[in-house]
Amino acid sequence: MRAWPSTDVPVLPVQGPEVRLFDSSRRELIPVAPGAADGVARMYVCGITPYDATHIGHAATYLAFDLLNRAWRSAGHEVRYVQNVTDVDDPLLERADATGVDWRDLAERETELFRTDMSALRVLPPDAYIGAVEAIDIVVDMIEDLQKKDAVYPVDNDLYFSVTSAPGFGRVSGWDRDEMLRIFPERGGDPDRAGKRDALDCLLWQGERPNDPSWPSRLGPGRPGWHIECAAIARAHLQGPLDVQGGGSDLVFPHHEMSAAEAEVVDARPFAQAYVHAGMVGLEGEKMSKSRGNLVLVSTLRGSGVDPMAIRLAVISHHYRTDWEWTSEDLIAAEGRLSTWRRALDLPSGPPASDVVAGVLAALADDLNAPKALALVHGWATEALESAEDDSVGDPKAPGQIKQVLDAALGLDL
Repeated sequence: MRAWPSTDVPVLPVQGPEVRLFDSSRRELIPVAPGAADGVARMYVCGITPYDATHIGHAATYLAFDLLNRAWRSAGHEVRYVQNVTDVDDPLLERADATGVDWRDLAERETELFRTDMSALRVLPPDAYIGAVEAIDIVVDMIEDLQKKDAVYPVDNDLYFSVTSAPGFGRVSGWDRDEMLRIFPERGGDPDRAGKRDALDCLLWQGERPNDPSWPSRLGPGRPGWHIECAAIARAHLQGPLDVQGGGSDLVFPHHEMSAAEAEVVDARPFAQAYVHAGMVGLEGEKMSKSRGNLVLVSTLRGSGVDPMAIRLAVISHHYRTDWEWTSEDLIAAEGRLSTWRRALDLPSGPPASDVVAGVLAALADDLNAPKALALVHGWATEALESAEDDSVGDPKAPGQIKQVLDAALGLDL
């Protein structure tokens, strides 16, 4: 599956610090540098189920990991980034049935909308953008590997993963069994299905159903489960332990827990160095979600004439790990900031910028602290406008240096 066009990332004259991130599994900040011998930073971020894209909550997640991609690059690392598209799954099929649209057409339409939104927001594209449908062969391969480890059993014509086969199960979320059982059915699990060995066991392969898409395979006709999809794609396309497994905080359990458990049973090693999660974005007191229908769509904002850089700035003005509420005031504040910065960057000179550039890179290396980085830029711009008439404090290189770090580190093209 094709991704979206990339943008050039300026090479800064200074190198940023090594990155530290909050690891959800350890509940602490840890250094996250490339762990493999080849020195490549490996990141997998769970993608969309394309039945209604792209709301601000989606944007917040992918902008967070775009900041990480850029921070690693600023620190001098090559990055290998993989993202999936769950282009066959129950929510997609249900939306297709409800709207009378062929599920394949719906998936392609919404995936294309997502591409155009990501491109407009200047999110660097993944190196491999892989749909579930095109990954069926590698999913089957991984399920067969799990079978060799006695981690798979049948229920009717479906196949399930036995969570008790994974010694580290529970490590990613840190949740106890009662909490897992409470959330599991809300997030696609089926704890009460008859024939399961453990209520928390998850579906690996759904056997063929009447009027349901399926594919021939060595496992019999059917389609992949959700968790094994991401585990298989990450293993096949990153070809080494992940440095970061990323996504929204609603994926901590069961999705990231299950994916990691499945991969670790096969490989007998940790799936990822760090599990990193973006906070949830709300609207009018509720988490923004497709199921609730309380969405602010990036495409709608763009269609109404909103500058995509204002959308990006509004989102990254919140720390990526926090839960926050979208309001029109976010956008108004971002538009005001952009206006101030553009006026400052149009000046022939400005206050010295080297400390600001270093401060921006340091803030982003410290758990992607974009709000602190943006405050440093705003302080520089304010000072530049206030001292515009005083040639004695002006550095003609400073506006260009600020513009360059805004682009390279924060993804803002001004």
